[in-house]
Amino acid sequence: MKHKALWITLAVVAILGISLFSWVKGTYNTMVAQDENVKTAWSQVENQYQRRMDLIPNLVNTVKGYAAHEKETLEGVVSARAQATQTTIDPSNLNEESMKKFQAAQGELSSALSRLMVVLERYPDLKANQNFSELQAQLEGTENRISVERKRFNEVAQTYNTYIRSFPSNILAGMFGFQPKAYFTAETGAEKAPKVEF
Repeated sequence: MKHKALWITLAVVAILGISLFSWVKGTYNTMVAQDENVKTAWSQVENQYQRRMDLIPNLVNTVKGYAAHEKETLEGVVSARAQATQTTIDPSNLNEESMKKFQAAQGELSSALSRLMVVLERYPDLKANQNFSELQAQLEGTENRISVERKRFNEVAQTYNTYIRSFPSNILAGMFGFQPKAYFTAETGAEKAPKVEF
């Protein structure tokens, strides 16, 4: 009888051990997979920002021929591009501080490009230039792609963050060092509607 009870106890302990191991393994692997999804989504965001960076020199060179005396505006775009190029984030360190720096640099570049486009409204010959029109269309398309990839990144990061913060996976996330990922946020002032006057 004692042998039978011992075997039953060992069987129960073995089943519990196997169940615990399976749960830990499954939870850990899910966290790894979701972390990789966040990194992949981040690389897509970076790809679109890089596409924009690659278009800017062509845009500046095209504009130089038509609006050479807009030197300050052109230099502002080049400077903002250089700053944005230097501000990168390691995908394993997507925290709020690094995300704010990245967004600030990209926001400065967007602002410089917007100022350039406003200034260029004064040059009908440039607006009629096919190269400029194509570059402008590509930049607009890239801005749309950036918006889509940022949204997708936020969705993937939210799934990951929810998983690692939910009980009981939060216990293993803490043990294995899985940290929440930061989100893209709206730029300062985006909550206010622009004032339009006629």
